[in-house]
Amino acid sequence: MIIDHVRLRQFATAIFQCLGTEAEKAQETADHLVEANLKGHDSHGVGMIPNYVGSALRGGLKVNANAEVIKDQGSVLLVDGGFGYGQVVGRQATDLGIEKARSLGLACVGSRNNHHLGRIGAYAEQCVAEGMVSIHFVNVVGHPPFVSMWGGRDKRLQTNPFCCGVPTESEPLILDMATSAIALGKVRVASMKGEPVPEGALFDHQGRPTQDPNAIAEGGSLGPFGQHKGSGLALMCELLGGALAGEWTMQDTDKQKEITVNHMFMLILDPNVFGGARGFAREVNGMQAYARSAEPAQGFDHVLLPGDPERASKAARLADGIPIDPQSWQAICQAGEKAGMTAADMAGFTK
Repeated sequence: MIIDHVRLRQFATAIFQCLGTEAEKAQETADHLVEANLKGHDSHGVGMIPNYVGSALRGGLKVNANAEVIKDQGSVLLVDGGFGYGQVVGRQATDLGIEKARSLGLACVGSRNNHHLGRIGAYAEQCVAEGMVSIHFVNVVGHPPFVSMWGGRDKRLQTNPFCCGVPTESEPLILDMATSAIALGKVRVASMKGEPVPEGALFDHQGRPTQDPNAIAEGGSLGPFGQHKGSGLALMCELLGGALAGEWTMQDTDKQKEITVNHMFMLILDPNVFGGARGFAREVNGMQAYARSAEPAQGFDHVLLPGDPERASKAARLADGIPIDPQSWQAICQAGEKAGMTAADMAGFTK
């Protein structure tokens, strides 16, 4: 089915409010999820609603929690999200980091105990909108691992995102990626659609390559991107986001339950502490133009820079609507019922 982004935001907001979520927090979380869909990242969009509803009903997600500063020492901030909506408490922690970077030039922020943060690129976008450079290392805990490291068969990590944002005079550069070959949510989406995953992304329970998205449920694993390179970066995300900021890593097996928790280590930098924002912008803009001037390779219309696919997807989906497969839509509607929506409540959204 195809659904308009406005109606989808309203539906998601209503579901969260049925859980007892304050109106502003429900709206902010819904906006974040739908924005992920608009930008083509369905794995981090409204398909996560059933997970959030289930987590809230089990007592994992604390729907009205706010971020709390635990330590404020010079340019360093340690912030605890209290297992609130990651979209809310993660944004609050990033706001605090931007304010610190504006006054000191640099902020080093540990944001711990966030319920699923969603699309990490959103926090980089938040920083670049204020003229800041940002780097984000994130680990994932709270449930058993799904990712095997390079050279290993057993699962030891999660998708551990890495993200970097650079402000420009026009369209910002946002590099946002899982350190696994693909995000776990993309496996979920492929399974819902009955489609294979890309070659090299999954391994079955015997460590053999497979394109069957159901292999995860049968004991298989996601592999790292780029072989040893992605595996090494995933470990650094685990150590910086998890061990340093969160003091909770995947090796804490007694904490592997039924909740998705993210810890995020952020560096937020004002370019003015170096040569100045003007000189930095000159080089960034020049480099963008230089990169785009390259002759396209076979099969490409133009050189792609970080953030280009998301911008193209958003333009298309704002115009044409957001596609949602029937199984995902059914799961979202069932989550609405579990949250307490009546048939009458849902009728206006599900026509």
